[in-house]
Amino acid sequence: MKTPFNYLIIPALALMLGACGGMDSMKTASEPEVSEPAKVTPPAASRATTSAVSNLGYINGIRIDRENSPDSIRTVYFEYDSSEVRTEFIPIVAAHAELLASDSSKRVVLEGHADERGSREYNVALGERRAISVRRLLLSSGARDSQIRTISYGEERPAAVGQNENAWSKNRRVKIRYE
Repeated sequence: MKTPFNYLIIPALALMLGACGGMDSMKTASEPEVSEPAKVTPPAASRATTSAVSNLGYINGIRIDRENSPDSIRTVYFEYDSSEVRTEFIPIVAAHAELLASDSSKRVVLEGHADERGSREYNVALGERRAISVRRLLLSSGARDSQIRTISYGEERPAAVGQNENAWSKNRRVKIRYE
């Protein structure tokens, strides 16, 4: 059942996460300086809207927790050097939170990833911050702490190979994996 509170939480979360974004810009002196690339939105993001989830476990008619489904939306993409959840992915994370809140036996692992730019240590830390951002959003949207585990792979498991923005944009992600 939707209450007026449900319609207020998503904008409030977006504001909260935006206010926390300042720490992502801190780098060590050993990090390479790279100019900000053009914004690229992977195809999965274009399928999501900010409309409410119509049926539990679905968003826009797509089942969100089926690993083998080609349409499953279980990846949250990030901007370069950022751990702030992009606005277009908030409804997707909220749908996963709603599904977790409805079934206490469900568990997820949030796998944080980064592109190849930066040191290995920096990318592992960035992947961890990304996973924690998704975790916070899941928790504030109804999931329980005991249902969520985070891990960071940094740059070690790329989704796309290449040294261009198209590949890098696919590697800056958190994958939501159901156990």
